[in-house]
Formats: sequence, structure tokens, C-alpha cells
Amino acid sequence: MSQKKVRIGIIGLGFGAEFIPIYQAHPDAEMVAICRRNQKELDKCGNHYGIAKRYTDFMDMIKDPEIDAIHINSPIPEHASQSLLALNAGKHVACTVPMATTINELMELVQAQKKSKKVYMMMETVVYSREYLFVEEMYQKGELGRIQFLRGSHQQDMDGWPDYWPGLPPMHYATHCVSPCLAILKKLANTVVCHGSGRIREELISKYNSPFAVESATFTIKDSDIVAEVTRSLFDTARQYRESFDVMGSAKSFEWQQVEHERPIVHTKSTSSNFIAEKDIPQQVTIPDYAHRLPEPIRKFTMPSTIQDSEHLSFLQGGGHGGSHPHLVHHFLQAVLGNEAAFPDAPTSANWTAVGICAHQSAMEGGTKVKIPDFELM
Repeated sequence: MSQKKVRIGIIGLGFGAEFIPIYQAHPDAEMVAICRRNQKELDKCGNHYGIAKRYTDFMDMIKDPEIDAIHINSPIPEHASQSLLALNAGKHVACTVPMATTINELMELVQAQKKSKKVYMMMETVVYSREYLFVEEMYQKGELGRIQFLRGSHQQDMDGWPDYWPGLPPMHYATHCVSPCLAILKKLANTVVCHGSGRIREELISKYNSPFAVESATFTIKDSDIVAEVTRSLFDTARQYRESFDVMGSAKSFEWQQVEHERPIVHTKSTSSNFIAEKDIPQQVTIPDYAHRLPEPIRKFTMPSTIQDSEHLSFLQGGGHGGSHPHLVHHFLQAVLGNEAAFPDAPTSANWTAVGICAHQSAMEGGTKVKIPDFELM
């Protein structure tokens, strides 16, 4: 039996435009409207994708009764305010990362989602990437054994990016390395300790009063004996773009490749009953695509050749951030339709985002331990 299609409006048509053809191809979606301040660029996008309804004012868009859900791809400083406005207007919300930039904003959003009873889903790419799905599948099959430690790292050179990026504290954009560490356990972070290292250029420091070139944090996890470590850099640090995570297990461990075009490595523990020569413990593996988990019309969007801007820096690790874009769209739509729970939902999104915010606070305080708020109690 067919179900009602979810009518989508998208704001932010740079990176956000990548999602338009996915919604147009999905059997459960109707791509209704787009929003961008610049009329010329708005019309260019609308004409390209054949979308007639166009808005230059976000407030007008969220008043539109023909729109069920808003997908937000605006600049980071606008994520919280636009998500809050959309939820209060009775719209379901999908929002690119991070959820917000302050703890108070996170609390407001969790409360607004609870009050509105609408779906909120932070569109965290890494936990729908083929690499993450591969490791999660290994864990669910018992191949990793007991997880002993988790590590995430995200290095990116943001020089030349839009005006709000210069000098941004590294941990304020940490969800790409925090999320896989928590998602695989289906648990939340509890406390965090972080240290800053190095120093960025003086003209960058003045933007956010944040001096660190690199921030490294360890965080404890609720109801778990596992600790995770994450490292972030954004400016004045030489490193090829890399979003990565490692999982150390009692039976097998997964390590992300060091540079592009290499393959990740799985280490297998040598035991008396399963002796493995030292040279054979690490084995390079080929990560499969997981398009088969998606409705057939959107499977092609896991591949770089189908992405509008496949040369975008953020896509160097695969079509749509490791093939994640169509998975994100599909699961958001299923959550709106009530077929499954949103992942990450509002409290989980807030926790993942708060790890970075609290980590930067810790670094600025010289490495103090910071308790992460319990957003499930909001």
C-alpha cells in the first residue's frame, strides 16, 4: 500500500543542492521548494532541477503549508536558529552538522523538538558512510569481539572557506569524528577532557579568541568502560583532508587508511587456537558499497559520478561523503513517515555536538574535566 509522500523544502543550495536529485528520485519524497538569499543563484538552481517554488526569505518558506519537512544546509551560525524556527512552525527538520554552537542552543532545540513532536535529525554523514557501515556490520556479527577503544580524527585545511570559518575552534566542528565512536555503541558521551596544542595565526585567533591549531580530547561513555579519543585541526596544520575512525576490538581491530587511495586495515588477533604470523595480522580490506540497503531509484547516488559537485573537497573520500547522502535522505524520510526512529534524534544529536563544545571549554580551561549535559532529561 502506498504512503503519502513527504514534501521537502531545502535551504542552502551550495552543499545542499547535492540532496535535491536524491529527494526527487526517492519514491517517498516530493521536492517542493528551495530557498536561497541570492535570487540569481536561486533561479539558477531552480531552473536546473525544475523546481518552481522558490524563496529568498526563510520565514516565508516555513509558513508554506505545502511543505512537511525542511532540510537545512545553511552556514553553521544559522543552524540552531533556523532549526528552532522550523520546528516551532510545525515542520520536520533535517539539519547538516553541527546541530548548534552553544549548549543553551542545544537545550532549546531538544525542548522544541519534544514540544513540537516533529522529527529532528542531524544529517551526520560519517555514521552512514560505507566505512562506518562496514565496521558496524563487523561488530554486529561479533567479528570485532569486545570493543576496547575508539578513536576518531578529522583534519581539514579550511583556509579560503567562507567568513565564519577562519579561526573556528577545531572542536566546534567535531561531530564527524565523535559520531562514529558513539554510534557504534549506541551510547552517549558522559564527560570530556581536552587539550589544545600549537597556535594559529594571530589574525585567526582574534575571530573566536581560540589559539589552538589542534585540539585532542578523550571522553567517557555512559554505561560503558570504553573511552574514546578524538583529534581535530582546521588551520595552520599540514595534513591531507581526512575524516576517520579506528576501532580496537578483542578479536579484530579496524584502522582507517592514512592517505587517500589506500585501503583500510583489519588486524586479527593471533591466539593459540588460531595462530597468525606477525606479518599476516594486518590485512588491507576493500570496503563494499551499501547501496543495496536503499530503494533502487536512489542507489546510484552513493557513487561520486552521480554527485553534482564530485570534485568538492569534502567528497574526496567517496561519493557524497562515503556514499552517505542517499542513506541520510532515506532514513530521514522513514523517520518522518513513522517507519523508524530518527538517527541521530534530537537528544543524540545534541550529545554528539556537545562533546565538541565541552571539549573546547576544557581546552580553554587547561584540560579540566567537563560534564556533558543530559539532554534526554530536557
